[in-house]
Amino acid sequence: MPKKECIAMLLAGGQGSRLGVLTRRVAKPAVPFGGKYRIIDFALSNCTNSGIDTVGVLTQYQPLALNAYIGIGSPWDLNRRHGGVAVLPPFVRATGGEWYKGTANAVYQNIDFIENYDPDYVLVLSGDHIYKMDYGKMLDYHRKRGATATIGVIEVAWSEASRFGIMNVDDQGAILAFEEKPRRPRSNLASMGIYIFDWPVLRHYLIEDEADTDSAHDFGKNVIPNMLNGGEPLFAYPFQGYWKDVGTLDSLWEANMDLLGDKPALDLNERYLRIYSVNPNQPPQFIAASSQVQNSLVNEGCVVKGLVRGSVVFPGVYIGEHAQVYDSVLMPNVQVGEHAIIRKAIIASNTIIGSQAVIGGEPPEPVLTVIGEDLNIPPAFRFQGIFDGEVD
Repeated sequence: MPKKECIAMLLAGGQGSRLGVLTRRVAKPAVPFGGKYRIIDFALSNCTNSGIDTVGVLTQYQPLALNAYIGIGSPWDLNRRHGGVAVLPPFVRATGGEWYKGTANAVYQNIDFIENYDPDYVLVLSGDHIYKMDYGKMLDYHRKRGATATIGVIEVAWSEASRFGIMNVDDQGAILAFEEKPRRPRSNLASMGIYIFDWPVLRHYLIEDEADTDSAHDFGKNVIPNMLNGGEPLFAYPFQGYWKDVGTLDSLWEANMDLLGDKPALDLNERYLRIYSVNPNQPPQFIAASSQVQNSLVNEGCVVKGLVRGSVVFPGVYIGEHAQVYDSVLMPNVQVGEHAIIRKAIIASNTIIGSQAVIGGEPPEPVLTVIGEDLNIPPAFRFQGIFDGEVD
């Protein structure tokens, strides 16, 4: 197997329990996002745009849809003879097998895959964040600093800091302390879940961590602190662009809304670092004369006869006459009946909203409403909150 300077290991096995009804049948990285993408498209596209042509995707929870979606990697130009994309679920060896016990253990179980390419560096990524990034610049930073590990970091609001791995750094960017989800953070410099390691060094710490029966086998909780305690030179790479952890329903909705406006927080139209996806191969959208569409993304295969304002509409959606959709995300093949009203909602794939139904709360401050997939919401049904098909 030809040697690769750097390969990526993409962690995509998370259950995403905080996304509730949206992840009952699919892993979080496979959740639809942005009108035509899935969350994992961003990490895969970033690899392609950064010249990284060998990616191992570590799957575990509900992998069927994700595996089928990735296929041989053609949309991201990762269908390579040497390298490309490889889906890596847990498997049984001659010595036995087990589920991935943590992020570090997932990479540890695939040491043989990594060794096939004899890389100098391994890039470890999370498959559930929304951002555009050139990892080549981070790798240059890693080399220049003489680091054995470099962590991508971004400043977050102090109120959010306890949700992340938080680090303290010196004036040169060297990491002095790292705390995973601290109750009282001393900094708001958060890990983006993007790591570059010198492979020989990482291999040593993975083997050491696996032998520790008290370890959670996690990069943030165990491997990174162990490297710091071992005196390894660890550096923080400051990132200035858009980045969003979409691990909650509110953050997923917010990230979709960030795509809208004349100057969106994340511009998918710019040619720099394009995001690639599986093409649904739908017919052109039809916007009827009776419709009003404002500040919205409306994708292929949609038929819009009502009002759509400030919303993200996926392929195959039908919006009936006199229906009103405000500040919402309609996932693939949703049907909205005549005179229905939807406000600040996420409607999952293949769900039918009956005529005259009212989904979501009243302005000016409606709560986020989420409706699960493959449901048939009856006419004149009124609801706000999280709906999975069970009526109290």
